[in-house]
Amino acid sequence: MKSNLLKSFRLTLVFCVFFSVFYILVLWLFAKVAGPNGGNAEVAVLDEKVVGGANVGQNFTKDIYFWGRPSCAGDGYDATSSAGSNKATTNPEYLKEVESRIDTFLVKPYLNREEVPADIVTASASGLDPDISVASAYVQVKRVAEARGMSEEAVKAIVEKVKQGPLLGMFGPSKVNVLKLNMALDEKAD
Repeated sequence: MKSNLLKSFRLTLVFCVFFSVFYILVLWLFAKVAGPNGGNAEVAVLDEKVVGGANVGQNFTKDIYFWGRPSCAGDGYDATSSAGSNKATTNPEYLKEVESRIDTFLVKPYLNREEVPADIVTASASGLDPDISVASAYVQVKRVAEARGMSEEAVKAIVEKVKQGPLLGMFGPSKVNVLKLNMALDEKAD
């Protein structure tokens, strides 16, 4: 009985070391060799300066920029507190938040309530989603064009240039990375 307990204890220690160290080391090495950017996060660079992580949402509130999905991750888009709100779609507090976001979006008189896409007023599961739907980008074209003094066609052309199609051409919807879109707008303005 005592020897079985000792064997079990040793086996537990071996597996703890294996899965705590060796397994993680194997995954890290695989990411370095086979992963994009050598396993490092993709960063967005503008004028030789890192302006943010391309895969984490940013907080844009000025009219000259496209706005991303709202975040419910702590203070803004804080990646250390990534989480959804865990509020049901029937929760009165959640509905009040969504209504407030819709009202903020409708400050500009050219939009109707029915034209506001759901993803632009609801947070993603992580609260850090860097992408918006193409429809969410299109409904912002007029506001951004007016704020920048550009034509709507020129701004829409930038959206089209930055738009990403579905994964492998068939998985998921088309999307637009908000940070990359706003960087393209800033580059065009220079």
